[in-house]
Amino acid sequence: MNLAVIIVAAGRGQRMGSEIPKQYIPLGSKTALRRSAEVFLSRDDLCQLVPVIHPSDAGLCADALSGLTDPRVLDPVAGAETRGLSVRRGLEALVPHAPDVVLIHDAARPFVPPDVIERVVAALTSSPGACAALRVVDALWMEDDDGHASHVVPRDGLWRAQTPQGFHFDAIMTAHHAHDGTAADDVAVAREAGLAVALVEGSERSYKITTQPDLLRALADAKALDETAADRLP
Repeated sequence: MNLAVIIVAAGRGQRMGSEIPKQYIPLGSKTALRRSAEVFLSRDDLCQLVPVIHPSDAGLCADALSGLTDPRVLDPVAGAETRGLSVRRGLEALVPHAPDVVLIHDAARPFVPPDVIERVVAALTSSPGACAALRVVDALWMEDDDGHASHVVPRDGLWRAQTPQGFHFDAIMTAHHAHDGTAADDVAVAREAGLAVALVEGSERSYKITTQPDLLRALADAKALDETAADRLP
């Protein structure tokens, strides 16, 4: 199976309040973009990886991926004004390579465990789409106009979507070309096109760096990973 991955790194991270987009903030020895790319490149069955970046971030991307000479890493693709349109450009860059399946992953989830990726890939043998996700286990309350708890929202059957989200390539390409680009994620694009999407178990380790507390957590996790890697050196 020809497997490709799109690393979505075109966002500006405005909720972070940082001058540097979060995917390029150093997390220990590497950026979130670099850490995300390396976890996918560790797979022997990966054939292509394409970063989708903001048009203004070519220099930041080059610095983040400096020294990564793996021929499977394709040239970065300039994203568009929405996430959906950015993903579409990444898909179009993969057309000459004709992958069988494609994984779409947010660069801001740099600690995705390899077993989560494997579950998404495995699900694609029997479903046109698959998404890493976590079941909602906390009580959910709807807020009223005054900011008070109004009523409970049933959590049965609810999942929190993560990435990677994987699809048969031709099917998700067709779905994106038929979509207006405003979807929150690629599962929404796939479902609007009538594609079935299997939900597979994600991981709390695959959190998305969105706020300053997320960044502090990521810095601690990156430090622990770097220390572990250093301990393994001869």
